[in-house]
Amino acid sequence: MKRPEVIIRYPMLTEKDLIAQELRNQYGFVVERQANKVEIKHAVESKFNVRVKKVCTIFVKGKSKSMNTRRGLTSGKRASWKKAIVTLHKDDTIDFFQGMA
Repeated sequence: MKRPEVIIRYPMLTEKDLIAQELRNQYGFVVERQANKVEIKHAVESKFNVRVKKVCTIFVKGKSKSMNTRRGLTSGKRASWKKAIVTLHKDDTIDFFQGMA
């Protein structure tokens, strides 16, 4: 099994995710694309020392983008990525801002 640092890239700290943390005890993470739900669950439990109740994964497809340059219109594509929504037990929480002044 892969290390938790490899599976979990970074937490999602959008306004929608912060509301879900307060109301439903759910946390969002950007994870490695090949990671499955079991690996994500073990990574969150070992990294943050919490009990995971449920894991939902969402695969976000990359968008096509185009931009004007001196040579004309160039087009490209953003990378696809995977998001995991982790639901914790009632008693557990994750404090992302711990130790910040």
